[in-house]
Amino acid sequence: MNTDNPFFDAQTADLNRLASQSRRRNLSQQVGVDFASNDYLGLAASGQLAQAASEAIRQGLPVGSGGSRLLRGNHPEHELLESDATAHFGSESALYFSSGFAANGALMAALPQRGDLVIYDELVHASAHDGMRLGRAEFVPVRHNDPQAFELAITSWRSSGGTGRIWIAVETLYSMDGDRAPLDDLAAIAERHEAILLLDEAHATGVFGPSGRGLAAHLEGAPNVITLRTCGKALGCEGALVCGPEVVREFLINRARGFIFSTAPSPLMAACTRAALKLTADDSLRDALRARITAAEQALGFSTGSQIMPVVLGDEARTMAVAAKLQQAGFDVRGIRPPTVPEGSSRLRLSLTLNASQNDIEALGERLSHILGTEEATCLATS
Repeated sequence: MNTDNPFFDAQTADLNRLASQSRRRNLSQQVGVDFASNDYLGLAASGQLAQAASEAIRQGLPVGSGGSRLLRGNHPEHELLESDATAHFGSESALYFSSGFAANGALMAALPQRGDLVIYDELVHASAHDGMRLGRAEFVPVRHNDPQAFELAITSWRSSGGTGRIWIAVETLYSMDGDRAPLDDLAAIAERHEAILLLDEAHATGVFGPSGRGLAAHLEGAPNVITLRTCGKALGCEGALVCGPEVVREFLINRARGFIFSTAPSPLMAACTRAALKLTADDSLRDALRARITAAEQALGFSTGSQIMPVVLGDEARTMAVAAKLQQAGFDVRGIRPPTVPEGSSRLRLSLTLNASQNDIEALGERLSHILGTEEATCLATS
């Protein structure tokens, strides 16, 4: 690949620097059995969603929206999805975005105001970081999954003169470690300090909770809770839903630049997401995924309590070499390294989906054990 272009010498130098550190990213095709995607319930290529898309097209639903929601791009299918999501998740309102990244960025950039403070778990999604940088509020990270760190950050800020609103931002299920946020503790802290909870349910929606309503299902509908639910993971589609109080929806429509100036999501994808919500209301898919998780726990010898099972090897080169060997053996396992994860914590991120059978999982465990030999792999477990 030729990247030598005098107009982009700074970019070429940066690419060369990444290559020298063995950190230059490249796009690669899907290979082997799926242990890498977020298609947890196997819906993305399912016959059910294909049928929903076919029926929507047969009824004349357009593929493209043609404009932003505030111009001509607001299709009835968008509003039907938002209505269905409101009923499904038990929120007061919902707003459909084109992606989870766009929704997270819009939330963080638009909602917290000047004089406010956003306290966020140090491991929250990159989209939240980008949104905070675009916003007007102060923001401070705290130690991962440590409620006392949130409490201390709040009291310290108040004692130093902070008078604005407090916003607490966490993922309910973390994408790289597979562990859960201490939601009840955080909800109690938010109540004591009249704070607002921003809960990213990206990896929990469809997988956990009654009818797949996520780990924060018992908090949904509270006046100080906003949840973000991506549609491109367990739901098998695209986009994201911001659920929360009606005033939040109206404010985002009026002030979130990522919503106002973006072409609306495909009406066809909105129809497919409506179908996915109905499919995930049935517990049978989750039961099948839990069986896969149990099989993986037995094959790998550890548990995170979720469908995300990281095998932390530490060394970057070793991690990528092991991932390559697994891919050559027919397992689509990807290595994750800094800056996506902290230095010294490079890992194989094993993602369990219904696209892999229990036999596939057992075979992966045997192959991984063979590759690692007698080496001791450090595996993350639930805290």
